[in-house]
Amino acid sequence: MDYRLELVQVPVSDVERAKSFYVERAGFTLDVDVEVAGGVRFVQLTPRGSPASIAIGTGITTMRPGSVEGLQLVVTDVDAARAELAVRGVQVSDVQVFDWGSFVYFSDPDGNGWAVQQLPTED
Repeated sequence: MDYRLELVQVPVSDVERAKSFYVERAGFTLDVDVEVAGGVRFVQLTPRGSPASIAIGTGITTMRPGSVEGLQLVVTDVDAARAELAVRGVQVSDVQVFDWGSFVYFSDPDGNGWAVQQLPTED
């Protein structure tokens, strides 16, 4: 039996602001934006090339907005990813190089934290 992680909830305080950030600045694809009965709104967004998505909305989680840390995207070129994010208006860190990869970091408007990693090359 395979257990695939395909959706992670990301708590936000303002759905429109977060949706705009993820689509216009972070470059995610908007998959679903639906109002469900009882004031529940479900918005699904997917990073380009990713099999996993995030969900933001109202009435879908009790987590505090901005409380998620350690979300990680993996890319083949961290310098290009950093440049793209910066051009799109994301405040992104400088590249940090470690034995286990090169990273840049950014946060959404609520402070949910993301890392972008380029895996180390094999010698």
